[in-house]
Amino acid sequence: VVTLDESALDTALAVGITPVGTVSTRGSSGISDYLKAQAGNLQIVGTTRAPNLESIFKLKPDLILASASTTRDLYTSYSALAPTIVPKTDSSDWQAGTRTYALALGRESQAEAALAAVAARAAGLKARIPAGQSVSVVRWMPQGPMTMSSHIFVGSLLQQVGLQGTPLAQGLKKPHSDVLSLENLGKIDADWLFIASLNAEGAKTLEEARKQPAFERLQAVQTGRTVTVDGQVWSSGSGPLAANKVLDDVEQA
Repeated sequence: VVTLDESALDTALAVGITPVGTVSTRGSSGISDYLKAQAGNLQIVGTTRAPNLESIFKLKPDLILASASTTRDLYTSYSALAPTIVPKTDSSDWQAGTRTYALALGRESQAEAALAAVAARAAGLKARIPAGQSVSVVRWMPQGPMTMSSHIFVGSLLQQVGLQGTPLAQGLKKPHSDVLSLENLGKIDADWLFIASLNAEGAKTLEEARKQPAFERLQAVQTGRTVTVDGQVWSSGSGPLAANKVLDDVEQA
């Protein structure tokens, strides 16, 4: 199996299958840290947006698990190498992608067990978290902060544990907002603020922002409810393993 999307890699590992090749995660030359121990040393065959067809061909895959954003031209190219599975494009239902990949792998029961465990864990956390709290998930880029939508992977998980997104996050029709200026930081304010960066440049920009009065005025900053998390999971990941990592962070916070 070759996985051309990190959610496909996450699902394969969650159901007990280690691919022979995969693509690098966003903002990195390899796979996400949270998957490395389980995945081992996988062959990297490019990125989700720029796969290397020659590298895929050399691995002689029996099955290719591609991303939901795969174009028709790329699908045609992949299909010439091996049967290729592309899930539907609705990013708000990450479980559907997991089920599609698991069906192709013949591991439906293992996937259902993994998803049920995530749901049970989320329900347990919801019972421990006071009702009515709001949450904001922000990806901090070198250019500044972007709010992540409440309707994609992490947003749906946080709603499962009873944390509601900000009006900005709830109203987004795309995965994230445009970059916000420091003057507009109030739009990301909530009871809890989870901040993710994908690389060292984003982390450096965040440290500079922490020195700004506009950042210090945020409610979550003043109450000590600002949590730095792994951007490869919180703003780019998807799948049962990523879900458990997010719930780990929520439980710790």
